[in-house]
Amino acid sequence: MTIDRAINSDSMDDKNTNLGQRSNTIYYHENRNNSRNTLVIIIAVVFLLAVISGAYYFFSTNSQETEEVAEDINQAQTVTVITPEIEPVTSTINATGSLAARNEVPIGVTGEGGRVARVYVDAGDWVKAGQTLISIERSVQTQQLQAQMSQIDIAKADLKLAQNELDRAEQLIDRGFISKADVDRRIATRDSARARVRAAQAQANELRARAARLDIRAPSSGYILERNVEKGQTVSQGNTNLFRMAQNGQLELRASLSEVDLAAINIGESATIIPVGLDEEFEGNIWAISPTINPQTRQGMARIAVPFDESLRPGGFASVNIKAGTQNAPILPTSAVQNDGTESFVYIVNNDNKVAKRSITIGSVTANGLIITSGLNGNEKIVLRAGGFLSEGVTVNPVIEQ
Repeated sequence: MTIDRAINSDSMDDKNTNLGQRSNTIYYHENRNNSRNTLVIIIAVVFLLAVISGAYYFFSTNSQETEEVAEDINQAQTVTVITPEIEPVTSTINATGSLAARNEVPIGVTGEGGRVARVYVDAGDWVKAGQTLISIERSVQTQQLQAQMSQIDIAKADLKLAQNELDRAEQLIDRGFISKADVDRRIATRDSARARVRAAQAQANELRARAARLDIRAPSSGYILERNVEKGQTVSQGNTNLFRMAQNGQLELRASLSEVDLAAINIGESATIIPVGLDEEFEGNIWAISPTINPQTRQGMARIAVPFDESLRPGGFASVNIKAGTQNAPILPTSAVQNDGTESFVYIVNNDNKVAKRSITIGSVTANGLIITSGLNGNEKIVLRAGGFLSEGVTVNPVIEQ
């Protein structure tokens, strides 16, 4: 019995031991699960705190930036801005060239030539068509003409004698005192004498014409540009440089233009010529355009008719403004345009109220302001004044001019 109790006691100890091991195992698993749950909770709390901190920083930063922008705007310089006016303007092409006679006529000796007896005109004189410019000594031609006139008188006397003999023969033929053959011979003699008279007269006319060509005359009305002959000078046939004349006094400006400019102009368009050394301007119009381009200079010529004026000197230099059509372009007052010595520019204000620099090209000046040929489309906000006190990137407070 004692043995049974011992056995039972050992059995009980084994059971208690097993129960203790199971309890320890259950406790370990429970503790492990509790640790995992705690870690998850901690991570979630940390993440939530991070999100809250980020949101607070983001909204506080934006609010600060907004306040800073508002403060910058309030402290920014106030400038007056305008929108360029768009007006139809006449496109102008500027060029240079030389003045010349529109139709220059060289005048020289067309006859035999000889010693100049007299000069009637000088450079700067107006002449009429057929007016005598110079006379060449003609004593020899005068004697030849007188001799030929004598030959005419001789031929006329022979003709008169031949005609009288023919008349008498015709009266005698009916009476039978002269034959028909004798009458025919007298008719032939009369006709020959008549022919000699005509030949002598023709030779006399030739001598007169040659003598007349010794007077150098103006081929048309015009303005004498140059005189290259003096009294006593010997001139010969073919000498064409005695005088240079502008036919009808018409002048022109021969302006050199690029291929692009030539394509933009048309015959009949008006132009303003400004000769060098003169304050006066002259109005003209294009009457001819060169059909070819110089392959070396890549330029062609526009010939602009200019009314005659004594102050205009052919061969002189002049500039010209050619009106080449009308187009719409922005116009700005001079106060809005800046220049740094290398280019012209304006200050524009963008949508963020920041100042930006814009390069422009200035055309002609009108009563309303400066024509802007490139750089603006007409929708910009341009700083009207105080442009010299601004720089790119500066924030301003723009006020539109009323």
